[in-house]
Amino acid sequence: MRVLKTTRRRLTGAGRGAVHDGPAAVPLVLAAPAAAALVLLALPVAALVLRAPWAGLASRLAEPALLRALWLSLVTSVAATLGCLVTGVPLGWMLARVDFRGRRAARALVRLTLLLPPVAGGVALLLALGGGGPAGGPVASYAVAVMCAQAFVAMPFLVATVEGTLNRQDARVEEAAALLGASSWTVFRRVALPLLAPGAAVGALLCWARALGEFGATMVFAGGLAAAAPAAPAAPPAVYLALRGDPQAAVALSLVLLAVPAAILACLRGRWAGPA
Repeated sequence: MRVLKTTRRRLTGAGRGAVHDGPAAVPLVLAAPAAAALVLLALPVAALVLRAPWAGLASRLAEPALLRALWLSLVTSVAATLGCLVTGVPLGWMLARVDFRGRRAARALVRLTLLLPPVAGGVALLLALGGGGPAGGPVASYAVAVMCAQAFVAMPFLVATVEGTLNRQDARVEEAAALLGASSWTVFRRVALPLLAPGAAVGALLCWARALGEFGATMVFAGGLAAAAPAAPAAPPAVYLALRGDPQAAVALSLVLLAVPAAILACLRGRWAGPA
């Protein structure tokens, strides 16, 4: 009888959290690679935190070159995220709710850009928006080029999050509003938008974090435009350039870039952390 009660307790609690009572119940063949994975993830982060120049960190971050790099990345990433919200939320809604021709191709394109290596994305942007590309003349401003690269690599995170949020919602609520005579715009604004707002907020945070830390596409696209040569690069390229002559400055910038996703994860711990 006690065994049946214990089994029933584990079965009823399996959907809420862990199935096993503790690490001792996990086979070594699973625990060992899991521990190795944690070490692989934790060791670089720990090395960055432990070897950071904490004593002079404030003065290093106050240097004009670092401030310019951080400010440029902050402004361009926020602007790119706002642009992604304006364009990506409608796209995510259409992928989830509208059965239009080319829907599968559009969804595949979003997934493709999500998985595309940033360096390859930078080359694609350079061919499309550089001199002689299908979009006309090259981008004249380095900040605009950085913003384009950030939006290109970050928007799929927002679109996928919005689409996933709507897929988990009951579409019959929007259908009922349409049957009552509401226009498509009214259904989107008064019904769909409140439903997808939490997912859009999460997607915007992920989008902003990805845009702020974007390096590969920015280096190739923005750095490859001679007309857009910067007086000071954005923060991620500045980290790479500082490694050659001033490693402590690179570490200081890296700490700031590490603090942003850490703060975002702290804000979203209820959504991502799961049961303890």
